[in-house]
Amino acid sequence: MKKLYIVRHAKSSWEYPSAKDIDRPLKERGINDAYLMSGVLKKMVDCPDTFVSSCANRALHTAMIFSYTFNFPLANVKISKSLYSFSDGYLIKTVKALDNDYDSAIIFSHDHGINSFVNKFGSKPISHVSTCGVIGIEFDNKHWKNVKKGETFLIEFPKFHK
Repeated sequence: MKKLYIVRHAKSSWEYPSAKDIDRPLKERGINDAYLMSGVLKKMVDCPDTFVSSCANRALHTAMIFSYTFNFPLANVKISKSLYSFSDGYLIKTVKALDNDYDSAIIFSHDHGINSFVNKFGSKPISHVSTCGVIGIEFDNKHWKNVKKGETFLIEFPKFHK
């Protein structure tokens, strides 16, 4: 069995119009939501075996907050340039390339790609994964490269906890 947690980055700021998209920071609300959701997740699940984040500032900052909450060493968070994509193709490749020694993984990425992925690989239709939303999918596989349709066992959004 493999367990995958997909996290859409927390709410980002548009306050800096000259900033490149990849550099946009989290808003205060995003930071608060990341602490909220990482705390919620920590009460529900064991610490994932690996953390993988898009290289975008907003995704990486979200991953940092989750790693802090889970006491996961920040130095062990893997940063993926390919996850800075808004299609599910790179997300699928990232999941299928995970080391089989990991029984669980948490991935921090972006809209559109996440929505497509959770509907393609999960068992419950989700119309929109909100910022800092967490989706858990369990796969009946021994190898990440073989994952296909899994069982969605967790759908958590910040609005459920406010």
